[in-house]
Amino acid sequence: MTQDPQGFDKEPEVPDAEAATPEVPEGATGPQEQPGGEAAPGGDGGTPDPQPSAQDPQILQDVALTAQLDQARTALHERTQDLQRLQAEFQNYRRRVERDRVAVKEVAVANLLTELLPVLDDIGRARDHGELLGGFKQVAESLEMVAAKMGLAQFGKEGEPFDPIVHEALMHSYSPDVTETTCVQILQPGYRIGERTIRPARVGVAEPQPGKPAEQEESAAEKDDGGGPDEG
Repeated sequence: MTQDPQGFDKEPEVPDAEAATPEVPEGATGPQEQPGGEAAPGGDGGTPDPQPSAQDPQILQDVALTAQLDQARTALHERTQDLQRLQAEFQNYRRRVERDRVAVKEVAVANLLTELLPVLDDIGRARDHGELLGGFKQVAESLEMVAAKMGLAQFGKEGEPFDPIVHEALMHSYSPDVTETTCVQILQPGYRIGERTIRPARVGVAEPQPGKPAEQEESAAEKDDGGGPDEG
């Protein structure tokens, strides 16, 4: 038998392309091609993913602190306004209380002195008749001094013009000696405390005689006509 020459009896085996491709396990990721043929960076062999900036937490913290500061300023402004409003209300309350206290005091003093007016009238009449003597005189003067210290003032004198606000006319007459309505007689003096009149003065008044001003004007006109120099 003829033997085949060694080395030429068989064709060389060509490896299969599919068999030559290594198997990739499931879940494994490799470099992926991007458009243009370039491979996308992988997890291990490519460029690392960009990390968040280190200043981001600081910026967030600054924003939070700014918001808290704005809230604190707003609350401070509101509390300041509340305090100013309460202070104004308190000042108004103090003024009102002080005004009421003064008014109550004045009313109480006026009521007390009003009850003493008849006693003061008796003292005045006794003085006019010369009966204010001895110890009674000292007591009367002490009482009048205390009333004056409490603010009581007497008014009403003969010859002063009649004022219906502070005078009460009990008698009326005409007189050629007056040119306006005048108090010619003080029947009972008036009293006041400060600007408040607690009793008007009771007086007798006199008015100018009717027609007197006209007669005076006529006599003055006659004097002017007859008293001038004669024209030559």
